[in-house]
Amino acid sequence: MLSHDRVWAAIDALAERYSLSASGLARRAGLDSTAFNKSKRLSSDGRPRWPSTESLAKIIEATGASLDEFTGLVEGRDSSGHAASPVRRSSVPLLGFAQAGAGGFFDDAGFPAGQGWDLIELPAQSTETAYALKVQGDSMLPLYRNGDVLIVEPGAATRKGDRVVVKTNGGEVMAKVLERQTVKSIVLVSLNPDHPDRDIAMSDVEWVARIVWASQ
Repeated sequence: MLSHDRVWAAIDALAERYSLSASGLARRAGLDSTAFNKSKRLSSDGRPRWPSTESLAKIIEATGASLDEFTGLVEGRDSSGHAASPVRRSSVPLLGFAQAGAGGFFDDAGFPAGQGWDLIELPAQSTETAYALKVQGDSMLPLYRNGDVLIVEPGAATRKGDRVVVKTNGGEVMAKVLERQTVKSIVLVSLNPDHPDRDIAMSDVEWVARIVWASQ
């Protein structure tokens, strides 16, 4: 049955399927980034507000999804026609890069230590070990902008071409593309051509965490 909740859940599920946040999906479709915010799903008097057919058409086109795929999400089916698992969301710690570089915020494995973090709700790409980093500054342009949120998985397997966050023993935290990693060194390609690539001895690396999601 077509319902207000199912249509909005399908939009969230489509965003998740293509590793986007709801605002990231809206931007990709050329819509206002707040078009799919939870606050926009009800009118000021509490009545359900439905997304326009034009906005639905734009997100389907922007992701390359088929109409049948989106209909399946509305109906709760996956791409094979089976009942889809409900969209899970979890809250993970949110840190700024300055916090990430300071001492005492992480354990030796690269997990946030302690309590009292701000929390952010994320799609199911995140696990109980994930956490969020908010981009600060322009060193990651053009891929990541100031204020974007990166979800990282400490200890996740990495390979050439993965986007990773690396923290050095000196407290420097950087997001780059993994070019090569050996027992002796790690080679990182800068996201921003104005910033240099890096070749760092593994003895100088505190931890490496793979970026698994970004709020673009």
